[in-house]
Amino acid sequence: MVVRTSVSKTKGRHAGSPRSGSRPPRAPIRLVLVALGACAVIAAGTVAGLAATGSGSPASAAREPSADARLNVTSPAPSSPVSSPARSSQARNSAAPAAGAGRRDPFGAATASYLTGRSGTVLAAVYDLRTGRTWHLGQGQPQAEASIVKLDVLETLLSERGDGDGDGTGLSASERALAEQMIEDSDNDAATSLWYAAGGAAGLRSFNARAGLAHTAPSSCIVCPGFAWPGWGLTTTTPDDQIALLRQLATPGSLLTRAARDYAVSLMRDVTPSQRWGVSGGVPAQVTVALKNGWLPLRGAGSDWQINSVGWVSGGGRNYLIAVLCTGNPSEQYGIDTIDQLAATVWQHMG
Repeated sequence: MVVRTSVSKTKGRHAGSPRSGSRPPRAPIRLVLVALGACAVIAAGTVAGLAATGSGSPASAAREPSADARLNVTSPAPSSPVSSPARSSQARNSAAPAAGAGRRDPFGAATASYLTGRSGTVLAAVYDLRTGRTWHLGQGQPQAEASIVKLDVLETLLSERGDGDGDGTGLSASERALAEQMIEDSDNDAATSLWYAAGGAAGLRSFNARAGLAHTAPSSCIVCPGFAWPGWGLTTTTPDDQIALLRQLATPGSLLTRAARDYAVSLMRDVTPSQRWGVSGGVPAQVTVALKNGWLPLRGAGSDWQINSVGWVSGGGRNYLIAVLCTGNPSEQYGIDTIDQLAATVWQHMG
């Protein structure tokens, strides 16, 4: 696995081959006092200084075994109030640790060790809603979204419709039926219909600019020459942008109403069992997971699979958003297994 880090409902049809059936998815510091009098005073001052500053820098405390990865941890401005649902050899922490939960690095030594033995390229991000802290895994170009773009389509449509009538989402009955098929079953025909309803690429670009998605490029074609699947799956994105998209659901803001946020999360919590893999990997059954996955053969079904998973994990003393993009997989199942294992490690370290 090449990792570069800067710090179906069986009726469902998806961008990629149809999936059916369920998947269970420091060196201690010694102070030697060898003199009396004035030397004792100096030594005491030294001890006091160490007590005040700590025993080492975050970077020195987070060293990992050699791997083709570099970890970067950033701490953005404090997050908004949360609504309920739902380089290799070294880790670097670029900000002071936040108080309380979420201090542990979810992309630590275990992740580096696992990914060095895997094919493909993984990009990932985790955002802790309790502390406002973000961790990144991987550094590289944006990757194809496959069916996770369907979440962007839904949010764009919900934002355009506003409060509306009825259930407060602004969607018509037919649009709600299509949204259910698109998110819960990952139905491609429903997604194409709602892509156009949301204004197509221009509509998504407008919403994404307001939502803070700086590196997402909606596809310019739906029927793309030489490509067998709907072209919206070739929209490219980054984990950071997917975290920004998920935050529109997890935190109150001006783009989506409370009813719209709750509605989108309810669909993500109810995806068909055969698609409950990826960021739910290793998460106990009693914990709430709202997710959307994508799988797409970029150059034929025999190689170069794009496998993605994004979602919100809440419960068991944890509350975080996670986005994983994985390209260059030799098969669909290979990429799913990679994300499952990565997600399980994140779950363990976020406690």
